[in-house]
Amino acid sequence: MLRSATDVAVAFSNNRAEQDTRVIKTKTEVSGGFRTLKGAQAFLVIRGNISAVRKNGLCASQSLYDALLGSPWTPALTN
Repeated sequence: MLRSATDVAVAFSNNRAEQDTRVIKTKTEVSGGFRTLKGAQAFLVIRGNISAVRKNGLCASQSLYDALLGSPWTPALTN
């Protein structure tokens, strides 16, 4: 937390996993859940893609557009 006070490139919280799951919890509380398993799976695939794209500093809307055109973004493989 103190590091984020002096360096704006460092996030205030490093708990991205908790922040990512909070979206799902809020969605189920507000709408009461998903109607079908397929709908829930589609939502999670899209949210997972958006989260990964943002973590890599890319534009989420452009990434979704590219995915709909058949060329989804994938992270580079590292050895």
